[in-house]
Amino acid sequence: MSKQSDPASSFDAAERLFRLYRSHCVAPDRDTLFSFLEAAHSLNDRLKIGRGVDFFDLQEFSALKCLRNFFHHHQEMRHVVRIIPLGDYPIITDLMVLCLVPADIVESAINETRGRHKEEARQACGAMFHWYGSVVNINPALFNFVVSAYERMIVAGISLTGESFQEFESSYRYEEDHGHAHLVDGRLATRAGDIGQMLADIMSTRGL
Repeated sequence: MSKQSDPASSFDAAERLFRLYRSHCVAPDRDTLFSFLEAAHSLNDRLKIGRGVDFFDLQEFSALKCLRNFFHHHQEMRHVVRIIPLGDYPIITDLMVLCLVPADIVESAINETRGRHKEEARQACGAMFHWYGSVVNINPALFNFVVSAYERMIVAGISLTGESFQEFESSYRYEEDHGHAHLVDGRLATRAGDIGQMLADIMSTRGL
C-alpha cells in the first residue's frame, strides 16, 4: 500500500492541517498561511484516496485551492499577500486577523484555472472571499473551511488526536453547548471612512 493511500497518512495530514490552523490563529504570517493552503490541498488528496472523502463540493475549499494553485506556480508573487492583526485599526469584524490579497491577483488565479473548473473557481471566489474594491479578504473562507472540514471528517468517522485538533474540538463543542454559530460572517465595517480605501492603504503600508 502506498503512503498516499494509507489511511494513517490521512490522519497525519489532518492533524497537520489543525496544527497549521492553530499557528495561523496565534502567530499568523505568510509562511503559516501558505503552509496551511498546501496542507489543505494535501489533506484533500489523501482523504479522497484513503477514505473516499473530499472537499471539492465546499466552495471555501474551491476558492482556497484556486489561490493555492496560483501561488504554487507563482511563488514570487507571495509577497503581495498581507497578514494584518486588527488591534491597531478601527475595523469591526468577528475575526481578529485579515488575510489580504490584491483583487487583481485573485482574478489572475481564477483566469489561470483550467477547463470547467474555471467557472467553479470564479463562483467560489466571488461568494466565499470578501471583496472590498481593490482588496480581497480571504480569512473568513479559511476559517469556515476548517469548520466544514472538521464536520465532514467527524461524519466520516475519522477520529483524530493531537493538541491542536483537541483544542479546536473543544472550542467547537463549547459553541454547540452555548448556542453559538460555528461559522463566521467575517464582513468588515468601520466608522472611520471607506473600508475599501482603508484596506488599500493598509495593503500599501503594512503586512507580515
